[in-house]
Amino acid sequence: MEMKKVSISTKRQITIPLKYFTMLGFGTEAECMVRGNELVLRPARNNAGGEFAEQILADLISQGYSGSELLEQFKKAQSKVRPAVEEMLTEAERVASSESNYVSYEDIFDGEEEE
Repeated sequence: MEMKKVSISTKRQITIPLKYFTMLGFGTEAECMVRGNELVLRPARNNAGGEFAEQILADLISQGYSGSELLEQFKKAQSKVRPAVEEMLTEAERVASSESNYVSYEDIFDGEEEE
């Protein structure tokens, strides 16, 4: 693991070393989170939840949705994707650091009720 010490300004600002900035693909925004006793800074994700759009649409169409009802159901389903993926990633980090036991797909999605 490579490490570099950076200064923090009086306004709590830091400068990301160019090597890391370029290597990680930072743009104009970053995501900042606390993990344990660490501050994690990473390039902002610009995903709008469209990662599973084709699968969501195919499933909804197979359920008989069309027209404005299809659009409404698609928006509902799509809005659940990112929170579910983030929850799975958080739980995976807990499992990897031995803070939690194994969690299955059903554990994450079982609480979702179909409308």
